[in-house]
This record gives sequence, C-alpha cells and structure tokens, in this order.
Amino acid sequence: MRITVLLGGTSSERDVSLASGIRITDALRQRGHQVVAVDSAKGILSAADENLLRSGPVVKTLPPDTKALARLEAQLPATLRSLPPADVVFIALHGGQGEDGTLQALLDLTGVPYTGSGHLASALAMDKDLSKKLFRAADVPTPDWRMAPVTLDEVKASLGLPVIVKPSKQGSTVGLTVVKRPQDLEPAIEEAYRHDDEVMVERFIAGRELTVGILGDIALPVGEIFPKHEIYDYECKYTAGMASEKFPAELSPAQTTEVQEMAKRAFTALKLHGYARIDLRMSTDGTFYCLEANTLPGMTQLSLIPQAAAAAGIDFAELCDRIVKQASK
Repeated sequence: MRITVLLGGTSSERDVSLASGIRITDALRQRGHQVVAVDSAKGILSAADENLLRSGPVVKTLPPDTKALARLEAQLPATLRSLPPADVVFIALHGGQGEDGTLQALLDLTGVPYTGSGHLASALAMDKDLSKKLFRAADVPTPDWRMAPVTLDEVKASLGLPVIVKPSKQGSTVGLTVVKRPQDLEPAIEEAYRHDDEVMVERFIAGRELTVGILGDIALPVGEIFPKHEIYDYECKYTAGMASEKFPAELSPAQTTEVQEMAKRAFTALKLHGYARIDLRMSTDGTFYCLEANTLPGMTQLSLIPQAAAAAGIDFAELCDRIVKQASK
C-alpha cells in the first residue's frame, strides 16, 4: 500500500510529532508498505533528513516557538497539493492544525482516506471545554472547571485550590500549571494564554494517573503513569527516566471494566474514529474522572498507546498497520 506519513507540522508539539512520525514510517516499511515521510511545514523528507530524525532525542530543550512556527501554516494547502499519490495518509501530527480538524477537513476534499478521527471529532476533542460538556452529557464524570477570565474568588468558591490551569486547545501539557497558592493563579493564566486564545481552570484531582487506549472498538489494557513530577507534564512524557508506566494497571477486574467502559463512552461521545487515547484520574476515594481525549496520541518509544498495545500482544509495526487498515475501510 502507498502511504504518506505527515509529521512535524507547526504546533508546539512539533518535536514529538517528528519522533512519532519517523518511527511510524520505519514500522510501516517493515510491514512492506511504500512510505513517503512529509513534514507538513517543509515538504518531503530526504533519506538524510530521516536519518537525522532517527539520531536525536525527542526533547532537546523546550517546545518550539509557536509564534515562529505559526508563520509556516500558510504553506499547508500547497504542501497537501504536492503530496505523492497515496492510498492512505497516516497523520502523525500533534496539536495545532494537524489535530484540530483543519488538516482533516482539507484531506476530506482530496478523497484520500486518512488515519484517526474526522474533522468534526478532531475539533471537538481538541477543544477541552466542549469535550467536557459532551462528557457530562454522556454520563462520563469529568472534573469541574471554569473558563477564563475568572477571578480568584470565583475559583476558590467553585473549584477550590489546587487547580490545573491550561490552554483549552493544546496537547502534551504545553502551557499547563498546577496552581496551589492564590498569588500564582494570574501568572499561570497568563502563561496559558501564550499558547492559546482560551484558557481552562480545572479542579485538581489528587490520585492516580490512568490512561486507556482505544483501537477500533477495543479498549486496550489500562495503564498507570508514575511521573517524577507532580503531574505527567511535557518533560515527564518525552524524557527518558522522568516517568514510569505499568500496563496493565493494578486495578480490580471491576475497576478495570469500569474505566475501560468509561473510556469507550468518552470515545463515542466525541464521535472519534480509528484510535485515540483517553486520559483519566482515579481519586483517592476510588472515583474515576475523564480528563481529555487525545485523537493523535504520541507514537514515540516512550508513548503510552504503543505500550498499551504491547500489553495486548500487539507489536508496534502491527499497531501502525491496524491503524492504517481502520483508515482504509
């Protein structure tokens, strides 16, 4: 099968996408597919470009300058028009136009199948405020939240402290802050606004960090994350040694079924397709809360979906192949 892997892009998660995309490219070639890797911001990658990506870590310093990368976004339609003929486009982009439905809408016009969710579902999942409203409508518990602008008094009255402050339409915890002290709320909101035009303030749920991958109509084994930091932030996600994971998580059979069913309801509520990762917390009293859905989860060596698949007996090359087959139906 002829497959174009779209990677890189212009979001603050560009480095992660490059690492995911080159790994996907190699895996699909192992399965016998004809694969072309395309950086949506720069064009087709040469063999030298690919080798350079294979040689480096995911995170060298900090996430890229989103303002500088945003200037490249105007090139996206031209890049899509220049793509080689393909049977499937594998979207390995994270965040920004690659994950918010923009790219999916453009690809819909080409008629070429692509991996993951469609443009509407992608947009819904990227918008954390809308996602949480749909979770509530589908009887999926999610932490209480407020959207900025919001005063300290309003936050104390409705959410209490600590709270999570984060951009409403970003991923990989970019721009996210845990706020414990009243004086830190406004600076955290300002930091989140650097990455998005909408900011969410969410009740912090103390407890265990869980994740459930969905592949087609199957919930993969539940995973638990043990970050070195208080939360599973950007550094913990993409720096070796900054977090450990356990698949399957140590839960009772009843708890495992409950959280997997909750993840599937969240997947359905957002009209997702193909595959996704649902992130949750288990509070100290044993209550599960759905935080968000990631429609194009990381596929690096440290990423969670590949680990969940491995726990189900699915190696990385087979995982990528299954995702492609979901797209080509």
